[in-house]
Amino acid sequence: MRRNHHLKTLGPQAAKLITTLHEERQPLFSLRDVEQITRLAPKSARNFAATLVQRGIATRLKAGLFILVPFELGREREYLGNPYLVARALAVGDPYFLSHASAMDLHGMLTQPQLVVYVTTPRAVRGRTILGTEFRFARCKPEHLFGTVGHWIDKTEKVVVSDLERTVIDGLKQPQFCGGFSEVAKGFWMRRHDVDAGRLVDYALRLDVGAVIRRLGFLLEVCGIDAPADLERLRARLTATYDLLDPTLPAEGRRLARWRLRVNVTPEEIETLRSA
Repeated sequence: MRRNHHLKTLGPQAAKLITTLHEERQPLFSLRDVEQITRLAPKSARNFAATLVQRGIATRLKAGLFILVPFELGREREYLGNPYLVARALAVGDPYFLSHASAMDLHGMLTQPQLVVYVTTPRAVRGRTILGTEFRFARCKPEHLFGTVGHWIDKTEKVVVSDLERTVIDGLKQPQFCGGFSEVAKGFWMRRHDVDAGRLVDYALRLDVGAVIRRLGFLLEVCGIDAPADLERLRARLTATYDLLDPTLPAEGRRLARWRLRVNVTPEEIETLRSA
C-alpha cells in the first residue's frame, strides 16, 4: 500500500522509471537508463536524476550511476545495496571478475570479514570508496583473464568471480589483498577437498610468476596434498632466486631451499594451519 501511495506522489515520469526498474529487477541504473525509460533529453535526464537523489528516492554511487533506495528504508537517503553488484556496475564495459578476498568470501574461504571489494580487470581503474565501502581494482594482462565462473548473488543477479583455483593463485600472487599468506592458506585448507591440485599448478604455470610457483609448492606440501607429479612440475620451473613467503611481513625467517622461499611466517602459524 505504501509503495503505491509513494508512486502516486512521484509524478508520472518518476513513477514510470521506478516501476520499470522494479519490473526488470534492476535497482542499479544509469543516466542512459533514465533517458531510455523516460524519453527525456540528456540534460533533462541529469536534472531528473538529481531530483530523485535530492528526494531520497535514489542514491548516487558515482557520476552517472544510481541505485534505488528501497521503500522499506523510509527516510534513509544513503543506500549501497549489494557491494558485489555495485562492483559489477563499476566495471561496466570491461571484462572483470571479483577476486582476492572478495572471491574468497563468495567461495566460503574467509575466516575474518573484509571491508574492501576487490575486482580484477585488464584496464587500470581508479579505486573509490562509496558509502564507506572501498572498491579496489587489480590489473591483469588480457591473456590472464581465465579461471572464472558465474556466481548467483540472488535469484536474478549473477556476477563473474574467479573460480576456486584461480582465487588461491591470485591470493598467492598478491597476499596483501587477502589479509596475508596465512589467510590464503586457511581459506585453501577450508576448501581443500574441492580444489583441483592439477588445475592449481596449470594456472600457476600459465601466469608464470616465480613467487606464485614457490608459494604454491610450499602450500601444497604444508597441507599434505598428495600430488607428487604436480609438485615436480612446479619444482621444474624454479630459479635460484628466493622470494618471501608473505610479502606483507618483514624480510626475515629461515630460507627453504626446496622451494626457494624465505619463510617469514612463524612456525606456530604453520602448525595452526596443519591442525585446523
